[in-house]
Amino acid sequence: MPEKLSTQDPFFNSLGALAESFPSPDRFTLSGAKPHPLCLLASEQLQTHLRYQVEWQHNFGLAKGKEGSIIGKMFGVLVVRNQENELGYLAAFSGKLGGSNHHSRFVPPVFDGLADHGFLNAGMAVLTRMNMEIREQERMKEDGHERRIDLLKIARRKHSSALQKQLFEHYYFLNLAGEQKSLNEIFKMASYKNPPSGAGECAGPKLLQYAFQKNMKPLAIAEFWWGLSPKSDFWKHGHYYPCCEEKCRPILAHMLSGIDGGEV
Repeated sequence: MPEKLSTQDPFFNSLGALAESFPSPDRFTLSGAKPHPLCLLASEQLQTHLRYQVEWQHNFGLAKGKEGSIIGKMFGVLVVRNQENELGYLAAFSGKLGGSNHHSRFVPPVFDGLADHGFLNAGMAVLTRMNMEIREQERMKEDGHERRIDLLKIARRKHSSALQKQLFEHYYFLNLAGEQKSLNEIFKMASYKNPPSGAGECAGPKLLQYAFQKNMKPLAIAEFWWGLSPKSDFWKHGHYYPCCEEKCRPILAHMLSGIDGGEV
Protein backbone atom coordinates (compact mmCIF):
# COMPACT_ATOMS: atom_id res chain seq x y z
CA MET A 1 0.00 0.00 0.00
CA PRO A 2 1.52 3.41 -0.93
CA GLU A 3 2.25 5.75 1.94
CA LYS A 4 -0.19 8.55 2.63
CA LEU A 5 0.78 12.05 3.68
CA SER A 6 -1.08 13.47 6.67
CA THR A 7 -3.53 16.23 5.87
CA GLN A 8 -2.49 17.98 9.09
CA ASP A 9 1.28 17.93 8.59
CA PRO A 10 3.13 17.93 5.25
CA PHE A 11 6.05 15.92 6.63
CA PHE A 12 4.12 13.22 8.51
CA ASN A 13 3.92 10.03 6.42
CA SER A 14 1.28 7.57 7.59
CA LEU A 15 2.40 3.95 7.79
CA GLY A 16 -1.17 2.73 7.39
CA ALA A 17 -2.96 -0.25 8.88
CA LEU A 18 -0.11 -2.64 8.03
CA ALA A 19 2.14 -0.98 10.61
CA GLU A 20 -0.28 -1.79 13.44
CA SER A 21 0.55 -5.49 12.97
CA PHE A 22 4.10 -4.77 14.13
CA PRO A 23 4.76 -4.38 17.86
CA SER A 24 5.61 -0.81 18.82
CA PRO A 25 8.84 -0.34 20.76
CA ASP A 26 8.42 -0.35 24.56
CA ARG A 27 11.30 2.11 24.76
CA PHE A 28 12.75 4.55 22.25
CA THR A 29 14.96 2.62 19.81
CA LEU A 30 18.11 4.22 18.41
CA SER A 31 18.78 1.74 15.62
CA GLY A 32 22.15 0.71 14.29
CA ALA A 33 22.81 -2.02 11.73
CA LYS A 34 19.55 -3.85 12.68
CA PRO A 35 16.67 -1.38 12.64
CA HIS A 36 13.31 -1.91 14.30
CA PRO A 37 10.76 -3.51 11.90
CA LEU A 38 8.77 -0.28 11.79
CA CYS A 39 11.90 1.58 10.71
CA LEU A 40 12.43 -0.99 7.98
CA LEU A 41 8.86 -0.46 6.77
CA ALA A 42 9.35 3.32 6.77
CA SER A 43 12.71 2.98 5.02
CA GLU A 44 11.22 0.83 2.27
CA GLN A 45 8.60 3.49 1.58
CA LEU A 46 11.21 6.26 1.56
CA GLN A 47 13.53 4.30 -0.73
CA THR A 48 10.66 3.79 -3.19
CA HIS A 49 10.21 7.55 -3.19
CA LEU A 50 13.94 8.07 -3.82
CA ARG A 51 13.86 5.72 -6.82
CA TYR A 52 10.90 7.33 -8.56
CA GLN A 53 10.64 11.00 -7.52
CA VAL A 54 11.16 13.66 -10.21
CA GLU A 55 11.13 16.78 -8.04
CA TRP A 56 14.93 17.19 -7.78
CA GLN A 57 18.12 15.83 -9.32
CA HIS A 58 21.05 14.36 -7.40
CA ASN A 59 23.72 12.00 -8.71
CA PHE A 60 23.89 9.09 -6.28
CA GLY A 61 25.98 7.09 -8.76
CA LEU A 62 23.23 4.50 -9.18
CA ALA A 63 22.33 5.31 -12.80
CA LYS A 64 24.56 5.75 -15.79
CA GLY A 65 24.77 9.09 -17.56
CA LYS A 66 23.86 11.30 -14.60
CA GLU A 67 25.53 14.70 -14.56
CA GLY A 68 27.52 16.02 -11.61
CA SER A 69 29.83 14.45 -9.06
CA ILE A 70 28.75 11.18 -7.49
CA ILE A 71 27.71 11.87 -3.90
CA GLY A 72 26.03 9.21 -1.79
CA LYS A 73 23.84 10.50 1.01
CA MET A 74 22.70 9.45 4.47
CA PHE A 75 18.93 9.38 4.97
CA GLY A 76 16.99 8.90 8.16
CA VAL A 77 13.50 7.85 9.24
CA LEU A 78 11.91 8.50 12.61
CA VAL A 79 8.83 6.47 13.49
CA VAL A 80 6.43 8.62 15.52
CA ARG A 81 2.89 8.90 16.83
CA ASN A 82 1.32 12.25 16.14
CA GLN A 83 -1.17 14.08 18.34
CA GLU A 84 -4.04 12.18 16.69
CA ASN A 85 -2.31 8.92 17.77
CA GLU A 86 -1.59 8.01 14.15
CA LEU A 87 1.49 5.88 13.52
CA GLY A 88 3.80 7.22 10.85
CA TYR A 89 7.28 8.47 10.13
CA LEU A 90 9.31 11.55 9.37
CA ALA A 91 12.16 11.57 6.84
CA ALA A 92 15.35 13.62 6.57
CA PHE A 93 18.65 13.76 4.71
CA SER A 94 22.06 14.82 5.97
CA GLY A 95 23.50 18.08 4.68
CA LYS A 96 22.03 19.35 1.41
CA LEU A 97 20.25 17.37 -1.29
CA GLY A 98 20.21 18.47 -4.91
CA GLY A 99 21.80 21.76 -3.83
CA SER A 100 18.95 22.66 -1.46
CA ASN A 101 17.92 22.32 2.18
CA HIS A 102 14.21 22.05 1.37
CA HIS A 103 12.29 19.30 -0.43
CA SER A 104 8.79 17.95 -0.03
CA ARG A 105 8.54 14.86 2.18
CA PHE A 106 11.69 15.80 4.14
CA VAL A 107 11.68 17.82 7.37
CA PRO A 108 13.41 21.22 7.18
CA PRO A 109 16.89 21.92 8.56
CA VAL A 110 17.32 23.07 12.14
CA PHE A 111 18.84 26.27 10.71
CA ASP A 112 18.85 27.21 7.04
CA GLY A 113 22.28 28.61 6.28
CA LEU A 114 21.40 28.86 2.58
CA ALA A 115 18.61 31.39 3.11
CA ASP A 116 18.81 34.42 0.81
CA HIS A 117 20.31 37.56 2.35
CA GLY A 118 21.54 35.60 5.37
CA PHE A 119 24.78 36.30 7.21
CA LEU A 120 26.30 33.03 6.01
CA ASN A 121 25.98 33.86 2.32
CA ALA A 122 27.45 37.32 2.96
CA GLY A 123 30.30 35.81 4.98
CA MET A 124 31.05 33.24 2.30
CA ALA A 125 31.18 36.00 -0.31
CA VAL A 126 33.89 37.71 1.76
CA LEU A 127 35.84 34.44 1.91
CA THR A 128 35.55 34.09 -1.86
CA ARG A 129 37.00 37.56 -2.35
CA MET A 130 39.84 36.75 0.06
CA ASN A 131 40.64 33.55 -1.86
CA MET A 132 40.69 35.46 -5.14
CA GLU A 133 43.03 38.09 -3.70
CA ILE A 134 45.38 35.41 -2.35
CA ARG A 135 45.50 33.67 -5.72
CA GLU A 136 46.19 37.02 -7.43
CA GLN A 137 49.02 37.80 -5.05
CA GLU A 138 50.50 34.33 -5.59
CA ARG A 139 50.33 34.86 -9.34
CA MET A 140 51.95 38.31 -9.33
CA LYS A 141 54.96 37.42 -7.12
CA GLU A 142 55.96 41.05 -6.58
CA ASP A 143 58.32 42.27 -3.87
CA GLY A 144 56.80 41.69 -0.47
CA HIS A 145 54.08 39.42 -1.83
CA GLU A 146 54.87 36.61 0.60
CA ARG A 147 54.23 38.90 3.57
CA ARG A 148 50.96 40.12 2.06
CA ILE A 149 49.89 36.56 1.35
CA ASP A 150 50.62 35.51 4.94
CA LEU A 151 48.57 38.43 6.29
CA LEU A 152 45.69 37.61 3.96
CA LYS A 153 45.71 33.97 5.04
CA ILE A 154 45.66 34.99 8.70
CA ALA A 155 42.70 37.31 8.02
CA ARG A 156 40.93 34.55 6.10
CA ARG A 157 41.42 32.06 8.94
CA LYS A 158 40.07 34.53 11.53
CA HIS A 159 37.08 35.40 9.35
CA SER A 160 36.30 31.72 8.71
CA SER A 161 36.53 30.89 12.42
CA ALA A 162 34.25 33.77 13.41
CA LEU A 163 31.74 32.83 10.71
CA GLN A 164 31.70 29.21 11.88
CA LYS A 165 31.12 30.27 15.50
CA GLN A 166 28.30 32.59 14.45
CA LEU A 167 26.74 29.77 12.45
CA PHE A 168 26.84 27.36 15.40
CA GLU A 169 25.15 29.94 17.62
CA HIS A 170 22.14 29.79 15.28
CA TYR A 171 21.66 26.04 15.75
CA TYR A 172 19.42 25.37 18.77
CA PHE A 173 18.27 21.87 19.66
CA LEU A 174 15.27 20.86 21.76
CA ASN A 175 14.74 17.89 24.02
CA LEU A 176 11.57 16.25 25.35
CA ALA A 177 11.29 18.79 28.18
CA GLY A 178 11.42 21.71 25.73
CA GLU A 179 14.91 22.75 26.84
CA GLN A 180 17.06 24.11 24.04
CA LYS A 181 20.83 24.44 23.75
CA SER A 182 23.06 25.83 21.03
CA LEU A 183 25.68 23.72 19.31
CA ASN A 184 28.40 25.64 21.11
CA GLU A 185 26.80 24.87 24.49
CA ILE A 186 26.28 21.21 23.66
CA PHE A 187 29.84 20.55 22.52
CA LYS A 188 31.34 22.59 25.36
CA MET A 189 29.46 20.37 27.83
CA ALA A 190 30.85 17.34 25.97
CA SER A 191 34.41 18.70 26.46
CA TYR A 192 34.97 19.58 22.80
CA LYS A 193 36.99 22.69 22.01
CA ASN A 194 34.62 23.50 19.14
CA PRO A 195 31.83 21.67 17.29
CA PRO A 196 33.09 19.87 14.18
CA SER A 197 32.24 21.23 10.74
CA GLY A 198 28.82 20.05 9.60
CA ALA A 199 27.52 19.42 13.12
CA GLY A 200 23.77 19.91 13.30
CA GLU A 201 23.15 19.00 9.67
CA CYS A 202 22.79 15.23 10.08
CA ALA A 203 19.46 13.46 9.61
CA GLY A 204 18.94 12.28 13.20
CA PRO A 205 18.93 15.69 14.91
CA LYS A 206 16.74 17.16 12.15
CA LEU A 207 14.15 14.44 12.72
CA LEU A 208 14.01 14.74 16.50
CA GLN A 209 13.90 18.54 16.34
CA TYR A 210 10.84 18.48 14.08
CA ALA A 211 9.11 15.80 16.18
CA PHE A 212 9.57 17.82 19.38
CA GLN A 213 8.41 21.03 17.69
CA LYS A 214 5.21 19.31 16.53
CA ASN A 215 4.59 17.35 19.77
CA MET A 216 5.03 13.99 18.07
CA LYS A 217 6.17 11.02 20.15
CA PRO A 218 9.41 9.51 18.78
CA LEU A 219 9.44 5.70 18.85
CA ALA A 220 12.41 4.52 16.78
CA ILE A 221 14.99 5.97 14.42
CA ALA A 222 17.19 4.48 11.70
CA GLU A 223 19.63 5.85 9.13
CA PHE A 224 20.71 4.29 5.84
CA TRP A 225 23.23 5.17 3.13
CA TRP A 226 21.87 5.71 -0.38
CA GLY A 227 24.22 5.69 -3.38
CA LEU A 228 27.91 5.16 -3.97
CA SER A 229 30.69 6.60 -1.87
CA PRO A 230 33.74 7.70 -3.86
CA LYS A 231 35.76 8.55 -0.74
CA SER A 232 35.36 5.51 1.50
CA ASP A 233 34.43 1.86 1.11
CA PHE A 234 32.81 1.99 4.54
CA TRP A 235 29.51 3.39 3.27
CA LYS A 236 27.48 0.78 1.39
CA HIS A 237 24.35 1.46 -0.63
CA GLY A 238 21.22 0.47 1.28
CA HIS A 239 23.06 -0.43 4.50
CA TYR A 240 22.02 0.89 7.91
CA TYR A 241 24.39 2.68 10.28
CA PRO A 242 24.34 4.06 13.83
CA CYS A 243 24.56 7.79 14.44
CA CYS A 244 28.02 9.23 13.90
CA GLU A 245 30.19 9.61 16.98
CA GLU A 246 31.87 12.94 16.28
CA LYS A 247 28.99 15.09 15.06
CA CYS A 248 25.79 13.51 16.41
CA ARG A 249 26.46 11.79 19.72
CA PRO A 250 26.78 14.98 21.84
CA ILE A 251 23.68 16.48 20.18
CA LEU A 252 21.59 13.34 20.65
CA ALA A 253 22.73 13.03 24.27
CA HIS A 254 21.00 16.37 24.89
CA MET A 255 17.99 15.74 22.65
CA LEU A 256 17.21 12.28 24.02
CA SER A 257 17.63 13.13 27.70
CA GLY A 258 14.43 12.24 29.52
CA ILE A 259 13.29 9.71 26.91
CA ASP A 260 12.97 6.11 28.08
CA GLY A 261 15.56 4.18 26.11
CA GLY A 262 17.14 7.35 24.76
CA GLU A 263 20.70 6.62 25.83
CA VAL A 264 23.36 7.10 23.13
